[in-house]
Amino acid sequence: MNPANTDEGTPVSVKIRERLVAARKRFHANDNIADFVTPAELEKLLDEVEVKMQGVLDSLVIDTVNDHNTDNTARRVAKMYVNEVFRGRYVACPAITEFPNVGHLNELMIVGPITVRSACSHHFCPVIGKIWIGVMPNEHTNVIGLSKYARLAEWIMGRPQIQEEAVVQLADLIQEKTQPDGLAIVMEASHYCMAWRGVKDMDSKMINSVMRGVFLKDPNLRREFLSLIPRKG
Repeated sequence: MNPANTDEGTPVSVKIRERLVAARKRFHANDNIADFVTPAELEKLLDEVEVKMQGVLDSLVIDTVNDHNTDNTARRVAKMYVNEVFRGRYVACPAITEFPNVGHLNELMIVGPITVRSACSHHFCPVIGKIWIGVMPNEHTNVIGLSKYARLAEWIMGRPQIQEEAVVQLADLIQEKTQPDGLAIVMEASHYCMAWRGVKDMDSKMINSVMRGVFLKDPNLRREFLSLIPRKG
């Protein structure tokens, strides 16, 4: 039996997909589907991706049998996708310890730059950049450690993404976890779908932002946040 298949002979990806469809859950490239995949199935999924990746290499007319550079490429690529660059699709949100705002902090806090790595949904080419997060807490805001912002960003970016959607997803997640009066996120990234292929422009970057709460309503606060971001063009 093909190791990519379950005992019943049905590929594990089909079983996972059937669960998602039955639950009427979306499974787009940038969705998290951890609730529908067991750890054992994740291993089987890796095996299945390896088999399919070997088919891609065969279709590219690459002799992986006699070429020592590519004889294990299918497995390496499968592990890269499932366990690394797209890990944010298959594992649950990292545990975040939240603390009450006992100090009644109510001043602007900025975290960043956080280096983030993702891949564009269109070509699976790398998207590499930095994120800055501005938080305006209130007395009811949950306080989380600085490193936790990076963990949340890594989890969101660890999927095929479109930058505009990724920033919104991250904002929604931080908003849910901390409940601040205001939240601002700016992302600046290089897209290798432009640098590696297409127009092959090595210098262009994309910058986008999300403003919530008081950052959206108060232009002075918004300007303060943007002026404090040490971006280098």
